Amino acid sequence: MTVVITGAGRGIGASLAAHYRAQGLDVVGTGRSFAADVTLDVTHPSGHREMAQKLEGRAIDLLVCNAGVYLDKGDDIETGYGADLWAQSFATNVTGVFLSVQALLPHLRRAAAPRVAIISSQMGSSERAPGGSYIYRASKAAALNLGRNLATDLKSEGIAVGIYHPGWVQTDMGGGAAEITVDEAVSGLTARFEALSLENTGCFETWDGRPHPY
Repeated sequence: MTVVITGAGRGIGASLAAHYRAQGLDVVGTGRSFAADVTLDVTHPSGHREMAQKLEGRAIDLLVCNAGVYLDKGDDIETGYGADLWAQSFATNVTGVFLSVQALLPHLRRAAAPRVAIISSQMGSSERAPGGSYIYRASKAAALNLGRNLATDLKSEGIAVGIYHPGWVQTDMGGGAAEITVDEAVSGLTARFEALSLENTGCFETWDGRPHPY
């Protein structure tokens, strides 16, 4: 089984990669540093093409679209949320997800039961809108919408797509006061990925298996 994880240089992505490697699986972790298995800035289309070429001929059983940024944390509505932050955030959190799926579609099609897991966030829920963090929330809502539509279009090809809230996790992004550890998030998420199938494709779930409001 081959697993590709974007944004595997640190945090949840790095821990997911370590988890699957410990199981003896073939893991390809991407990141912007040269320490990654495949160097990839998900905002660059050329990088996706190069990644696909490096993986030429291989079947990918699970693609985890994990790379993401939270650039507007703490911004003020009066003075913050600059246009550049909107562009950078959507390029990573939304376009980067689509480009990853698009580039690796031929590899997913080679697998017996291919799955795509998109890491979104409860902050992308339209039903839960407590305000603030407008850019991050909007980008994660768009990632959720993207995943739902990909699930519709790829179901006929046998590719299941799930969207997940990883929890408020103790990472650089989540901070030390977050609710769960990285190990707890990884344990829950990998169980969700394992349960993903064509029967529940398009699901939006929490790390611990609860359906999340859209």
